Order: sequence, then structure tokens, then C-alpha cells
Amino acid sequence: MTDHATARPEHGPDPLAGAELTFLLGWAFQLLIGEFTARLERAGHGGLRPAHGLAFQALRAGGATSSELAQRLGVTKQAAGQLVDELERRGYVRREPHPAGGRRRLVVLTEAAHRHLEAAGHVLRTLEAEVAGRLGAGKEPGAALAGLRDELARLVRELGGDPPPPLRPVW
Repeated sequence: MTDHATARPEHGPDPLAGAELTFLLGWAFQLLIGEFTARLERAGHGGLRPAHGLAFQALRAGGATSSELAQRLGVTKQAAGQLVDELERRGYVRREPHPAGGRRRLVVLTEAAHRHLEAAGHVLRTLEAEVAGRLGAGKEPGAALAGLRDELARLVRELGGDPPPPLRPVW
């Protein structure tokens, strides 16, 4: 990760000091997703967007119908159907008969998707460990990141309820 230290006296006042929370959260998210995506690309698992990863997470526990996927992602049925079509063409999901029968089809992850999830999990754990080290300089390892995680989880619950709303793949 690039070192973006706080302002030093020779560089003048910190331009982020007065930034609104929404911008700080947005920048942090954008930078972390960008770094995550670049590392995944270097690990040979590129070519997917964050929206694909969210779909993988939503399908991870036994699959779902396209309608259920739409609900889990907070998108329209048409958008979920297009996402499934794309992932199926690329070999990351397949449609199977639904266990309850009828015309419904269950969308499930393929081995390629599971390999991608494994690589993505490794990249995320490494990235989080690096962030924890940067945030916790001089503190107990991981304490600063754990505190940030707890506060952000509390903010999400306060604003979105419990369970939290879907994380919509709009980026």
C-alpha cells in the first residue's frame, strides 16, 4: 500500500482534517478496493469486478435463485439475471434444477469461483493485517483496526438496522 501519512509541517495543513465523514469513508473504501483488486490481478485472479465478489458471497452458502440473489444484493431481478448470465459465461456459476422442483433454477458457484474466493480471502487478510499495522503503530497489534471495525459496525447498525441492508454493487 502506498504510504499516505498525515500532513507534515513542510507540506502545510492536512487537507483531510476538515473532510466530511462520508468523503473519508468513500476515499478509504475506494483506496482499499483498488488495492485489493490490483493485488488480486497480480495473483492471477483479475478480470472480475467487486460486484462479482458480492455475488459470490451471496451464493456461497448453497446457492440461490436469481430472484433471491437480487434480494440479497439489493438490485433488480433483471440486474441479477444479467450478472448470473455473465458469470455463467465466464465459468464461475452454473444453473441447476432447484431442489424444490418446478421451473426454478438454483445458481451455484463452480470450482473456479471457489478458487477465486480462496485467493480473495488471502488477499483481504493480508491487506487487513497491513492496515492494522499502519493504524496501530505503537499500540497492541490489531487493536486500532478492531476498534475501527467495531465503531463502523455500530454505525451500520445505527443507520441501517439489524440485519444490515444489502451492500449494493453500484461501483
